Amino acid sequence: MDTFGKLLIAALLMIPAKRICGQTNTAAYNTYKVECLGVELDGSQTLRAWGIGKNKKDAVEQAKKEAVRTVIFKGIHEGVSGCNTKPIIFEVNAEEKYEDYFNAFFKDGSEYLKYVSMEDEKKDGLFKKDKEKEKNQHFVKYGITVRVLRSELKQRLETDNILPKK
Repeated sequence: MDTFGKLLIAALLMIPAKRICGQTNTAAYNTYKVECLGVELDGSQTLRAWGIGKNKKDAVEQAKKEAVRTVIFKGIHEGVSGCNTKPIIFEVNAEEKYEDYFNAFFKDGSEYLKYVSMEDEKKDGLFKKDKEKEKNQHFVKYGITVRVLRSELKQRLETDNILPKK
């Protein structure tokens, strides 16, 4: 390929997708961070997490995964003070290094569910719902209140040799 061809490809890659396709997926732009709502005496963290899916069930499952994933890899930095801002795993690129482990751990309906509790979810209409619809796509976004059992999750990661035992 000649220099002109390479420059043309580079220029096309720099054009926003909206101009090429004529549409954008606004669900990707409207992300919400996991927020701390409180900490329990057992060290568990009550969080507000968001998920996007093709229906309510899928979006709620994605929100649960996001809450656990944030506690493991990012720490909680939004919301009220008190949540542990440090992630459980400090190792750089740990999610990629232990990719097989975490793919299995976060598989729909699998192990991550042992470390989330919905007991703090309000049943009085405070369950937030936001639907976004694009031309031929339908996304539903749900915010849930979930408790992540941080101590038990940390213990599991130590038992499975993802974290060094203390």
